[in-house]
Amino acid sequence: MPYSLSQINEAIRSDPKGFADECDAAFAQKVTMAAEKIARHRSESHVILLSGPSGSGKTTTALKIEEQLDKMGIVTHTVSMDNYFNTIDPETAPRNREGNIDYESPFCLDIELLNRHFAMLDRGETIHVPKYEFSRQMRSDILSQPLHLGPDELAIFEGIHALNDIIVGKNPHAFKLYIAARSNLVDDEGKVVFQHAWLRLCRRIVRDFKFRGSDAAFTLKMWPNVQRGEKLYISPYKENADLMFDSSLAFEFAVLKPFVVPLLEKIPVGKYAVVDDMLAAFRRIEPMDESCVAPDSLAREFIGGSTYDNH
Repeated sequence: MPYSLSQINEAIRSDPKGFADECDAAFAQKVTMAAEKIARHRSESHVILLSGPSGSGKTTTALKIEEQLDKMGIVTHTVSMDNYFNTIDPETAPRNREGNIDYESPFCLDIELLNRHFAMLDRGETIHVPKYEFSRQMRSDILSQPLHLGPDELAIFEGIHALNDIIVGKNPHAFKLYIAARSNLVDDEGKVVFQHAWLRLCRRIVRDFKFRGSDAAFTLKMWPNVQRGEKLYISPYKENADLMFDSSLAFEFAVLKPFVVPLLEKIPVGKYAVVDDMLAAFRRIEPMDESCVAPDSLAREFIGGSTYDNH
């Protein structure tokens, strides 16, 4: 469901903190509903497959679902599927149209090992989760960690390929969760003012700057390749999900504005059409100070100061 620009602006002018808290409460309710649905499903499988595009807040959302499940007496472990990357072999690695190694291809993963581990977990057996060393582009079994699930324990396997047919097809009973910021911002006539894909891009720009020191130009340069990977490997499989979780927050457009606009204004006019369009949209949005945002809000994953920063 789209958000109303006029309603958001009015809420920010009248009570920005109250508005942010209201949005966070609605998000918490969605987390509770997701956790309850997952809990009911655990009799079919102890494995949860979680996917979603870049900038969707998957990390914090998964942690919040974990916390809720823990309150229900269900211990949950999160495993990054990146650890199942094969050691890169230039001779056999998948290639993109330009002839470069396609690091986003699902065939960079050890699909056979993943599927074997899912089956073992559901049988109550112990697996050894490998560790992928990105600096060396190789997988280490020496650094592997054992994982065994008790009767009331679950494992979330998170990765961009988690809902791909080559994984879902072998694990039809696993609970499948898709997380993405899915709501546009519209004016009173229903015309889109700010696209949900822009929200994810702005999240990435701010996070890359605050946590990596990268400027907006760096993120924008990478963005077309990110979108290509999403179009090829994520979006076609979102319908496999048992639950689609909208991770957008209505106040985010406003709280991101003071962070992202100065970064976007450093980009030369006309270099990226999307930058000019986003700046025009931000001029219609009231800004919100980050002091209005709670430490445990999903928005903190991108603007910093989160209670989850140590995870």
